[in-house]
Amino acid sequence: MARKQQKKVDSWKEKKWYTITTPEFLNRATVGQTLASDPALLTDRIIETTVGEMSGDMSKNNIKMRFRIVRVNGDVAETIFLGHHLTNDYLRSIVKRQTSKIDAVLTVRTADGYIVTIKPTCFTVKRARTSQIKAIRNLMTRIVVRRAVKSDFEDLIQEVVTGKLSSMVYKQTKNIYPLRRVEIRKTEVVKTPAQRRVPKNHEENAAVPEEPAVPVEASFETPAEEVADVAEE
Repeated sequence: MARKQQKKVDSWKEKKWYTITTPEFLNRATVGQTLASDPALLTDRIIETTVGEMSGDMSKNNIKMRFRIVRVNGDVAETIFLGHHLTNDYLRSIVKRQTSKIDAVLTVRTADGYIVTIKPTCFTVKRARTSQIKAIRNLMTRIVVRRAVKSDFEDLIQEVVTGKLSSMVYKQTKNIYPLRRVEIRKTEVVKTPAQRRVPKNHEENAAVPEEPAVPVEASFETPAEEVADVAEE
């Protein structure tokens, strides 16, 4: 007896196009479109794009932004910001011989409770002395930490993306030794306020321990006691 052939279903016809947008503080810019048969399948997808593609300014294609889809409203997939980084080819293009590159790695808590890792970097005009490198790194650390703890998360990210924060560092550190460029090469959201909340059933049955202060980390050339001074100010 011949088998009855089952009719093949075209999976493409079952799928629907969804527009992916950035968070509201980044103007709900469209970062792309994607197909899915079920909107639930889009949740937690990671999207990467450049500021140039979002704004239409191709000179900013060296800044990459990462987002995660968290919900779908109708045919719009909404995202949250995960972090940004400068492209490797751009960083290689601004490194010059006989100059100094000064990095710091800072973990801070914003005024509205986000914990963010920020990695600023300075490029000098010529090779600087060890004492000058140390002084620039310490001042750069103070500026970024103070700005971050006084700012809401959204304002801080806006200042990073637009270059306002790096410009602030440049203006205040160039008098120590001439600088060629200052960049915020990377940011990463470590924790959001929602992730730090304790569920209700835990609150009712146990006392919530006080959350320890977020450490401010710096590269190995910065003494620990100097970093602690920054955190306490």
